[in-house]
Amino acid sequence: MATGQAGATPPAVHFDAQLIAKMSQQGPRYTSYPTADRFRAGYGHAEYAAVVAGLGQQKARLPLSLYLHIPFCESLCYYCACNKIITKEHEKAAIYLGYLMREIDMQAALLGSGQRVEQLHLGGGTPTYLSDAQMAQLMAHLRSRFTFAGDDSGEYSIEIDPRTVDPERIRSLRRQGFNRVSLGVQDFDPEVQKAVNRIQPDALTLDAITAARDAGFRSISIDLIYGLPKQSLKTIGETLAKVVAASPDRISIYNYAHMPQLFKSQRLIVDADLPSDQDKLAMLGLCIERLTAAGYVYIGMDHFAKPDDELAVAQRSGQLHRNFQGYSTHADTDMVSCGVSAISAVGDSYCQNEKSLERYYAGLDAGHLPVARGIELTPDDVIRRDVIGRLMCDFSLSVCSVERSHGIEFDAYFASELARLREFERDGLLELSPSSLTVTPKGRLLVRNLCMVFDKYFGTPSDIPLQRMRYSKTI
Repeated sequence: MATGQAGATPPAVHFDAQLIAKMSQQGPRYTSYPTADRFRAGYGHAEYAAVVAGLGQQKARLPLSLYLHIPFCESLCYYCACNKIITKEHEKAAIYLGYLMREIDMQAALLGSGQRVEQLHLGGGTPTYLSDAQMAQLMAHLRSRFTFAGDDSGEYSIEIDPRTVDPERIRSLRRQGFNRVSLGVQDFDPEVQKAVNRIQPDALTLDAITAARDAGFRSISIDLIYGLPKQSLKTIGETLAKVVAASPDRISIYNYAHMPQLFKSQRLIVDADLPSDQDKLAMLGLCIERLTAAGYVYIGMDHFAKPDDELAVAQRSGQLHRNFQGYSTHADTDMVSCGVSAISAVGDSYCQNEKSLERYYAGLDAGHLPVARGIELTPDDVIRRDVIGRLMCDFSLSVCSVERSHGIEFDAYFASELARLREFERDGLLELSPSSLTVTPKGRLLVRNLCMVFDKYFGTPSDIPLQRMRYSKTI
């Protein structure tokens, strides 16, 4: 249930470089709460099946949001921290597809036949590593197991690498049922592309955008990264000019987190080529300035959207949601995820599949879902998830809505948190009143810092060694 202030338009962002530099620290991105480092290893297929069985006893089942992870890529992008497998042996994809469909069958059997799907997302890796015929087979299999909402109301998206598709493949994806497409770009500058081993001429990206529009895709999104080697304010400015001219519906601009101690591919990046923290902040400021001047709405975190895009509309109506894929317009869904390392959010629980192909295959061969770890939320987790989610999506919180939804007295329940928030209020990051908590334009870029106040786990030991080091800086 949304507890934000529906109808309110979030204020413009106020970029205070000095304050951001002072307060930036490592912290969660809050695509879930509790965060994935709190999932426990003792949670497996049986625990997940029990959660699903409990949902079946409810009179009304939520529709589904499906996520499928395709881990394969033909070449290595040095910056990438995703779960991926670099190979040109495409027969491996055929084997994986067979196992993926077996997992889909198991999920469908647990959930019950014909469950309604309102959202589908294929991520990776490179989902278009699958051939056109394999993709058609996968989509037909999904439709045989679930009931999909109509094209006009369902959101069916796929990430594509423009280097792996031509206009005909894009038209085929549309015919197969996808109506949203996300293009990996990262940067248009040739020297930056060379430094991260992702050579992608402008024409490939622009032709893909044109083809997607001609094919009737409802939304086109572009992914960018700032803080990459060889980047400067000049190169970022030139990339932004090309992006604005291309006029995608949504733009995601991620902060590159350089953690070579955790991700081997990042060791191939020359440290001396990386921009300074000060330059990265200036790049972020330029991105916000240029995109908002071009008419894009700053949704939050890394996301921008045109005012008439469904993300912006959902935020204005208080219906925006955040999940493992980022911001979403489909809040009232259970997320069922299939594939290696995929994370599901069903009922008041989370679970994650095995991260290696070998263990993923072994679990399915043994006749059970390849769940490696997970967590069932406590009542306190549910309350804090709601509070953090509304702050991340709405940048405001209605105290009475939280009290009504969870049967608590807000000031007493969060007494220690409110005392800490007073410090942020003195810095001008938020405004507190008896009825609401409102993030100011100055505080919007530091909303993760505010959310960490409500995170009872943050800063406490995790069951997973070094997991905390995986957090990126808040800015």
